[in-house]
Amino acid sequence: MELRFSGYPANRPFPAYDSNLIKKGVMMMNADLTCAAGPWGVTFAANITSDDTGLGNWSEAHFFTALREGKFKGLKESRSLLPPMPWQNLKNMTDEDMRAMFAYLKSTKPVKNIVPGTRQFAELK
Repeated sequence: MELRFSGYPANRPFPAYDSNLIKKGVMMMNADLTCAAGPWGVTFAANITSDDTGLGNWSEAHFFTALREGKFKGLKESRSLLPPMPWQNLKNMTDEDMRAMFAYLKSTKPVKNIVPGTRQFAELK
């Protein structure tokens, strides 16, 4: 449970995926739901603990930008968040609820874990 917000483990090998299914539009996830593969490539669950490798150095404004505008690391000039992050379902949360969620995440035990970046299937071979 203490790793529940730490994202995809940095030291874990990349999972294998059936590229034929992906080409047909199927999305696949690993058993602990920290890795997803689909037509966009392979994405990994982020570390959202209070560690600096997670949300530790984020401001509340970064958190709001990530969830309201779907921006990577909450930076307005960054790329869009990729599937399966459901930011479109979270963007209409109240400010109060979003602040409460952010405060809770900032209070979690810090877990140092640098999650791998998004991969295209060709990079995994």
